[in-house]
Amino acid sequence: MAEKNRLVTVAALQFACTDDVSTNVATAERLVRAAHQKGANIILIQELFEGYYFCQAQKEEFFHRAKPYPGHPTIVRMQNLAKELGVVIPVSFFEEANNAHYNSVAIIDADGTDLGLYRKSHIPDGPGYQEKYYFNPGDTGFKVFQTKYAKIGVAICWDQWFPEAARAMALQGAEVLFYPTAIGSEPQDDGLDSRDHWRRVMQGHAGANVVPLVASNRIGKEIIETEHGNSEITFYGYSFIAGPTGELVAAAGDKEEAVLVAQFDLDKIKSKRHGWGVYRDRRPDLYKVLLTLDGSNPVK
Repeated sequence: MAEKNRLVTVAALQFACTDDVSTNVATAERLVRAAHQKGANIILIQELFEGYYFCQAQKEEFFHRAKPYPGHPTIVRMQNLAKELGVVIPVSFFEEANNAHYNSVAIIDADGTDLGLYRKSHIPDGPGYQEKYYFNPGDTGFKVFQTKYAKIGVAICWDQWFPEAARAMALQGAEVLFYPTAIGSEPQDDGLDSRDHWRRVMQGHAGANVVPLVASNRIGKEIIETEHGNSEITFYGYSFIAGPTGELVAAAGDKEEAVLVAQFDLDKIKSKRHGWGVYRDRRPDLYKVLLTLDGSNPVK
């Protein structure tokens, strides 16, 4: 008798944050429970969901928002929730590691086990998104995590613009890619709206690597006081789930709270991935230019 195919149901959450940790964590838990009720096995919460996206300003006081990874109260709470519901939850948080700080995500398995940590590799620095002030570049490298339901790759926000990150996780066997995110309007340019570009880039990652992809973004207007006056970002949501050819399977709008759910047959997708030939026909010997910044000089 043929073995049953491996079906996995993934979810992306989307909500507006307050600047109160307990309120936001309670909202995340409520939506995790809602996703579980819809049959989700792996549930993605948005980036840095414990509070406002504080990187609009450079303020020393905001470093107090960081906490050490071991014993982090939100991670512990999500471990208990994951164990209770039997679901996998990647948990985004602001990590303090001695004198270093990272934009990190802990991967919680369906029995509550913490499978390990990924630290954001690509750190943006621009108006409204001044992350280099707070975060060291991640030192974990791109990783995959064997969960109860699937081998998953998790990267964070700005990482999603780099095809190398998606390919690195896929090469390590990631069967689904996850990107917790915080992105919205550009304070310096009211006319710049990146939402469609943002979504299409990740749809490309899904199609190029023949794996499903889940992106979770926040919504709502957040105002942060800076040394130059108030900075304001309206986060555009647009959370989505893409299938293995890059097709949109589920999508949210730009204002409403959302729990997106989609089911995938991992064995069927694996056969498609192998048959399509994009991994068979790769030429790593020709890709050394990718190890340079200027196209000629390898990075030491």
